[in-house]
Amino acid sequence: MTQADKLLGRWLNTNHDTRGIAECTVAREGDGINVSITGVGADGPIQWPTARATPLGNLEEEAGQTTGALLATFDLGFMRAETHMRVNKGVFVIVLFATFLDGSGRANYLNREFFYRQPE
Repeated sequence: MTQADKLLGRWLNTNHDTRGIAECTVAREGDGINVSITGVGADGPIQWPTARATPLGNLEEEAGQTTGALLATFDLGFMRAETHMRVNKGVFVIVLFATFLDGSGRANYLNREFFYRQPE
């Protein structure tokens, strides 16, 4: 098992009232890892396009164990969402860097959300 394999699974947002990411699924596909995100929209869930993840070394250790980290970039057309994911003390953390590409004048932003693994 690789460090990135510890990130595999379906992760649900700890904040049920989030206006950002509702859930994230990290799955091994062939020799790589894919990430699927479901966002929150005014009219219901928004399924982002699946992105191929790049495994990263996690230089921080959690209780003496390294966990690995992932980078995945999503192209939503109007916005590019670069995500950095890792487990911190059993909590899956996604840091999102959102860059708007649609000329709307909206400010780019950074957001961090916390997730728990869905029980099997």
